[in-house]
Amino acid sequence: MTRLTGTRPVAARRWGCAAAAFLLLLLTAQAAQKADFSGDATAATINHSLTLLQRLQELLQNGNGSDSVLRVRTATSDEAKVFHTHQLLLSLQSEVFESLLRNQSVVTLHEPPETAALFEKFIRYLYCGGVSILLHQAIPMHQLASKYRVWGLQRGVADYMKTHLASESSQGHVVGWYHYAVRIGDAALQESCLQFLAWNLSAVLGSAEWGSVSVELLLLLLERSDLVLHSELELYTAVEGWLSRRQPEAPVAKRVLRAIRYPMIAPSQLFRLQAQSAVLARHYGAVQDLLFQAFQFHAASPLHFAKYFDVNCSMFLPRNYLAPSWGSQWVINNPARDDRSTSFQTQLGPSSHDAGKRVTWNVLFSPRWLPVSLRPVYSDSVSGAVQPVRIEDGRPRLVVTPAMSSPDFAGVSFQKTVLVGVRQQGRVLVKHAYSFHQSSDEAADFLVHADLQKRTSEYLIDNSLHLHIIIKPVYHSLIKAKK
Repeated sequence: MTRLTGTRPVAARRWGCAAAAFLLLLLTAQAAQKADFSGDATAATINHSLTLLQRLQELLQNGNGSDSVLRVRTATSDEAKVFHTHQLLLSLQSEVFESLLRNQSVVTLHEPPETAALFEKFIRYLYCGGVSILLHQAIPMHQLASKYRVWGLQRGVADYMKTHLASESSQGHVVGWYHYAVRIGDAALQESCLQFLAWNLSAVLGSAEWGSVSVELLLLLLERSDLVLHSELELYTAVEGWLSRRQPEAPVAKRVLRAIRYPMIAPSQLFRLQAQSAVLARHYGAVQDLLFQAFQFHAASPLHFAKYFDVNCSMFLPRNYLAPSWGSQWVINNPARDDRSTSFQTQLGPSSHDAGKRVTWNVLFSPRWLPVSLRPVYSDSVSGAVQPVRIEDGRPRLVVTPAMSSPDFAGVSFQKTVLVGVRQQGRVLVKHAYSFHQSSDEAADFLVHADLQKRTSEYLIDNSLHLHIIIKPVYHSLIKAKK
């Protein structure tokens, strides 16, 4: 809400109009510098835009030629912050200010403390087109930009938030940004936050912001199969802590606990949870059937179990577990140099019936694999020349194949996921995840935009490519033959 607290002095109006006219002339001259000189070799651009920005800063700082006054008040203070401003500049950037200052020169604005603290930065942006912010200032600055319809600043702050999800802060910020994105309806920011939380969940589970996760966000995370964490037990432990702190209503607790994939937890760990978990004891009736089904899953042969239960559902689908039995980390030094290979073993499946069975996987990495259309072809000429091929025409390739024959995998297929770790804001986090179709040995888009030739590539950490290859066994329900 605004209120009129004064009238515009005649002298100030005249001086303000003169300053506005002068400013408009400077802006027009700056725009004219971009005109087409029709190829005249004598044409040159004289650019004093930095000087202009300095003059604009001085206008705001000294209040020279001010023709409007903004008084910013908060409910927690009796004092108002006063800004001597210029109507033209505010109106150029904000249609809200254009409307407010149309018939009055002194306006009182009521702001919450967090946005009032940034109002000087906000006004400076309107004069100079630039502002520096910190993580905890992103939401209040975005609120100011939205309230006064400064669309460029609004987009800029949203982009800042998307590119600073990995920044380290004492209390965490991604969960708060996600909730804010939901409130304002910013689907792009919402999805960026959700993906970051999913791919770096272990880092979030042990942070202060885990307790601020809403019920809606928690349920969204629990239904995802692309969560990256050490094990399902780690997820249950974090959920148990969340339930203990938040103490939600019984229906909410039931939905949360039933989203845990109990068949992915070993029987010995399930027995321990039943004996020691106060949360599980309190809500045992809500998940008793799931626990019984999980013990059946571990006790029976997967082929036999699939005769009676539908295993093609999320409960029996592993997430992206980082435990050694599910995959292996692979650090490739100087990845642009030459081809590399490695091998590792995983458990055949999550069922304890397959606990003693191992699958050996062979992995080939090639930094410059060429598709058929770009491979060298010998010509029919006498010289037998080979078509020149540039290094940059190729792209990285990763092939993951089992060292065993397919009959050994009766009733099981494998999904492969490759995580790429990058260093962001001093931390190593997952930024890229590539999933292979069950019938394929490689991801078609693997590092398709990566430039491994540059030591400064965002995909490299100290000139090394950090990969984590995860194998996700998927059981298939048996198809009964028609009689």
